[in-house]
Amino acid sequence: MLVSTKYLLEKAMAENRAVPAITIIDEHTLRGVMKAVEEMEIPCILQCGKTKENIDVYAGQMIYFAKRCKAPVAVNLDHGASLEMVKYAIDAGFNSVMIDGSKLPFEQNIRVVKEVVEYAHEHGVPVEAELGHVGNGADYENQKAVKSLYTDPAQANEFIQRTGIDSLAVAIGTAHGDYVGTPHLDFERLHELRDALNVPLVLHGGSGTGKENLRRCATEGINKINLCTDLHKAARRACQEYVNEVPYPVLCEKIRDAVYEEMMKYKSVFCD
Repeated sequence: MLVSTKYLLEKAMAENRAVPAITIIDEHTLRGVMKAVEEMEIPCILQCGKTKENIDVYAGQMIYFAKRCKAPVAVNLDHGASLEMVKYAIDAGFNSVMIDGSKLPFEQNIRVVKEVVEYAHEHGVPVEAELGHVGNGADYENQKAVKSLYTDPAQANEFIQRTGIDSLAVAIGTAHGDYVGTPHLDFERLHELRDALNVPLVLHGGSGTGKENLRRCATEGINKINLCTDLHKAARRACQEYVNEVPYPVLCEKIRDAVYEEMMKYKSVFCD
């Protein structure tokens, strides 16, 4: 069933758990994820972003599968870059949006996010924003040098009050893409953020962080965990293994199965 992220995340916050948010890049990823979600009987958020083309291609597919899923599913714009992109996603049927101004100075981030919130809320759509900055895994060895980019609890509280956002993506030591080095999460900072803030918290860069780390995040304050790279790597491995062995329709099934199996590995993170 298609539901709002506001409903999913506020419920997760009240129950001290997290909801997976999966980046969709093709129909095979989508089918594999939905099979796992239904089997685990967990809520899920499907998301894509970056370009209008992605929205055009995947919005209808994600909404179609969300409406027919036995579990509650939301459809989210991930890393929206502008109000124009947010408007485009809402017009396409997305019932949740993320605006990413995390690279902007604090006051400019607030201005951009507040403008998006005003528009989205007029259309009944909740908004996620980011404060602090989640870097790239390829630069993770230099993570100690950028701890100043981790989310500050006091600043985050001001950010929430002034923008009216519905959820906040925080930086506590994760990274996008493959890690070079071992992930080290600042759980003390997460606890401070959870104690200080009254909205659901989001973790970007869940892939490669480790199931135990993610399980701790899910039970110690994070309510939405973004996953992408691990699932896409599983799909790539299946493609490499079978591309010269089976007909194309069977190859598609192998890719879907690989994504499903990878998603099922997260059962310990998202199931009680």
